[in-house]
Amino acid sequence: MNRRKFIKDASLAGIAVTSTVTVAACASESEKKPEIAATVNVDPVRPLVIATWDVKKSTAKAWEVLYQGGSSLDAVEQGVMVEEADPNSMSVGKGGLPDRDGNVTLDACIMDKHGNCGAVVYLKNVTHAISVARKVMEDTPHVMLAGDGAEMFAYKKGFQKENLLTEKSKKAWEEWKVESKYKPIINIENHDTIGMLAIDKNGDLAGACTTSGLAYKMAGRVGDSPIIGSGLFVDNEIGAAVATGLGEEVVKTVGSFLVVELMRQGKSPQEACEEAIKRIVNKPNSNYKDFQVGYIALNKNGETGAYSIHEHFSVTKHQANSNENIKSSFFNKG
Repeated sequence: MNRRKFIKDASLAGIAVTSTVTVAACASESEKKPEIAATVNVDPVRPLVIATWDVKKSTAKAWEVLYQGGSSLDAVEQGVMVEEADPNSMSVGKGGLPDRDGNVTLDACIMDKHGNCGAVVYLKNVTHAISVARKVMEDTPHVMLAGDGAEMFAYKKGFQKENLLTEKSKKAWEEWKVESKYKPIINIENHDTIGMLAIDKNGDLAGACTTSGLAYKMAGRVGDSPIIGSGLFVDNEIGAAVATGLGEEVVKTVGSFLVVELMRQGKSPQEACEEAIKRIVNKPNSNYKDFQVGYIALNKNGETGAYSIHEHFSVTKHQANSNENIKSSFFNKG
């Protein structure tokens, strides 16, 4: 499944929701595929890294940092940088799909074990938005920098100016313009993020989230990914969560913060992700059949969870010698 087709495919499914919500696998008993499930660990699992989507190179890099004794913060930054630098990954960093005016603009945020956080929104011409976000966290009194201010800050910190619009992304944009309607389209989305969570050998948590945002978005549009509490939240006493999908819907429920607070109340990461999705689909007049949202979560014991509205969401989990992409359970089973 192409990650950028994730929300589009879900919107075309047109499946009615069942009256009973379960976390059963979509495969038959004879053809089961692995799923993230609620687990109870007697001994904490450390270190461990999880990320949205099939991003094994990214989780492998993060695991390398953790295995060598590095911090969870360094691990998530270096892990998502792999995707940011890949011009074939048209969801983040260099090669990301542009807005409707042809500008590639990046959003990112990062959060450490102390609750410190940094973010950049509408950043142009700098590949590693996540690293600029970390600089905002560590080198300024602020949490978020935007637009030209974020770009100028990045240059002052030594980041190089680059053209992020690759020929591949430019061609896709030019093809879109032929029949495009210049108004917001929320029922057929084609964007995504990479969100990553890690716990290191010391039991400390960190998270990172980076994206080029909604493809062909209106100039200036910002989704949930750089917003602390919506796209990402980390509480080192409890756990961490990150979101993917239609950012507007995640923002409305402050989704990642909600997942962590549900874990604080005693829910497992899996249960918390499921409840957060239900908060979206059960809203009055929800048109959830027209969009996708997914969450992943990690608690202090190394227990994990993943859940989405529709099928085809997945999480990559690296633990010990296993670096596996796992199909997420989902709400709308039809």
